[in-house]
Amino acid sequence: MLLEGAIGYLFIFFARVVDMSCATVRTIMIVRGQRVIAAIIGFFEVTVYILALNQVVGKLSNPLNLLFYALGFATGNYVGSLIEERMALGFVTVEIIPSARGSELPERLREEGYGVTCFQAEGKEGPRLVMRVLLKRKKLPHLLDTLAQKDERAFYTIMDARSIHGGFFGRQGK
Repeated sequence: MLLEGAIGYLFIFFARVVDMSCATVRTIMIVRGQRVIAAIIGFFEVTVYILALNQVVGKLSNPLNLLFYALGFATGNYVGSLIEERMALGFVTVEIIPSARGSELPERLREEGYGVTCFQAEGKEGPRLVMRVLLKRKKLPHLLDTLAQKDERAFYTIMDARSIHGGFFGRQGK
């Protein structure tokens, strides 16, 4: 009887971890325009969700069922974000403002193989160079390491790029 209860709690917990991890990744796939992948993930997500929910709804008088359901939900959100981070799908745009005027950072990044677009902007302290780099998300850590080595005081922002067309990637392939 005790073993049955423990197995039931673990089933509820892990089913919620799986279904919430799927939900997190599915949501990100939708945002990135990957509808077919999102639909396939959604099929498995809802199947596991219903199995877990069935274990809880049938036994609402047991507060541990609800506790393990909630713990699985929270853990699944966390695990889903880790999975998505590891997958590193898609592209990001990194906007960089070098710390020094007349910086050679654009040339250094181009030597590393990055496509860099530069333009002048007006900042609080006058004219500034702004660089825009579009890259595969999985290459972001390398770019950030390069920035830390070449200009550790550079200011940068990172934004998801939903889709791209042409340009440097258009010639090189995705």
